[in-house]
Amino acid sequence: PSLPIMLGSRQALHRVALGSASAASLAFLSTTLLSKSSDDHIPSLGYAWTHTGFLDAFDAKAVRRGYQVYKEVCATCHSLDKIHFRELQGVSHSSKELIEMASEIDVVDGPNDEGEMFERPGKLSDPLPKPYANEEAGRAANGGALPPDLSLMAKARHGGVDYIFALLTGYCEAPAGKVMLPGLYYNPYFAGGAIAMPPPLLDGQVTYPDGTEATTSQMARDVSVFLNWAAEPEHDERKLQGFKYLTVLGLTLAVTGYYKRFRW
Repeated sequence: PSLPIMLGSRQALHRVALGSASAASLAFLSTTLLSKSSDDHIPSLGYAWTHTGFLDAFDAKAVRRGYQVYKEVCATCHSLDKIHFRELQGVSHSSKELIEMASEIDVVDGPNDEGEMFERPGKLSDPLPKPYANEEAGRAANGGALPPDLSLMAKARHGGVDYIFALLTGYCEAPAGKVMLPGLYYNPYFAGGAIAMPPPLLDGQVTYPDGTEATTSQMARDVSVFLNWAAEPEHDERKLQGFKYLTVLGLTLAVTGYYKRFRW
């Protein structure tokens, strides 16, 4: 075949390849968007967080404020089973503060030498206290709905920390035609749009010792950061170790390349 015909064939194949790649990309994007959306709720937006960068760590002040919001607001209904007082040490509180905080609660322990259970002051190795003695008590106090444990909530929901923030700040009036059963509240970020938990945060609900204004969005942001930390308390250490590993690996590759190029 002549050269013009060969060039034309190559151009046609190139256009076909580009068209196929574009169609595949659009199909993948459409599938991704559909998987994140639903007829009964909307996906959370992506918010800017100070700890999501490659080398970024959690904001210790935000974690401390978030713990305060959890303790004063969320802990009345939700547990945090996976977190112990000692895990807050060096992250948001000092050892002295944590020992004092733990000693304020009574923990059932035992059995003693006589085979009986007893109460003792809490200590650093104890988990954060639960709001209810058992699941049945939790359901009875909340109209049959058991408030979920929040230890891994940032990992258990699509959107993670973005979902938590969106849920806490997303309460609004139900749109026309949306029927809400008694005892339910409209939140477009919750599956089905109807949630049994009333809006938990109000402006000025807590008083931050550091002087930060306790707006609804600020409290929601702080407790979202805290719950994200609770879901992966090893976050900062993992990033630090990863950076060290990559640094050593890079130096090793550089030395190996130099040796192979100039010495071998």
